[in-house]
Amino acid sequence: MPETTKETATLQLDWLQQGYTTFAHHGPEALKVERLARAVGKSKSSFYHHFADPEGFQESLLRHHLEKARLIAKKEAACQSLDDLIEVLLEHKTDLLFNRQLRVHRSHPVFERCFEGTTELTVPAILPVWKKIIGLEDQSYLAGLVLQLSLENFYIQLTPDTLNRAWLLDYFVGLQHLVRSFQAQKTNV
Repeated sequence: MPETTKETATLQLDWLQQGYTTFAHHGPEALKVERLARAVGKSKSSFYHHFADPEGFQESLLRHHLEKARLIAKKEAACQSLDDLIEVLLEHKTDLLFNRQLRVHRSHPVFERCFEGTTELTVPAILPVWKKIIGLEDQSYLAGLVLQLSLENFYIQLTPDTLNRAWLLDYFVGLQHLVRSFQAQKTNV
């Protein structure tokens, strides 16, 4: 019996969710059709029924990630405090790990474009609360530079094990301390 439109959409979403999680935790080299089929509990032919080829599947994953980044940016823009931001980051742990894989594998032009796209969405959204968190509310340009530098460092350190409330709090407190030290040095010069 043929699949209904709703069943097709649900199964396609199952493939995307499994691929998204696999990519986030293991990178693009783990996106093997056979491995995904075992995880989804379907045949490889089911994969090819829903996606023309692995490259098309990868493109769907990247579009899915950009949609998730839009949602995260809206939530980040609504943050008023460090606690609010940490809640959003923890809620979107898999999305952050996916973005980390894009950063790690950005030598691949498609991943680089997607990584840049997510950065273009999230950096302006997070900047207002970021300025508050690091104590640079009156210095937008400097706050933006610190954010750009911090993002590189953040993704280098990010793992499924480090992405927890305690690590995030320590990370942000460390940045606050760094900015205060910088400001104190500037005052003493």
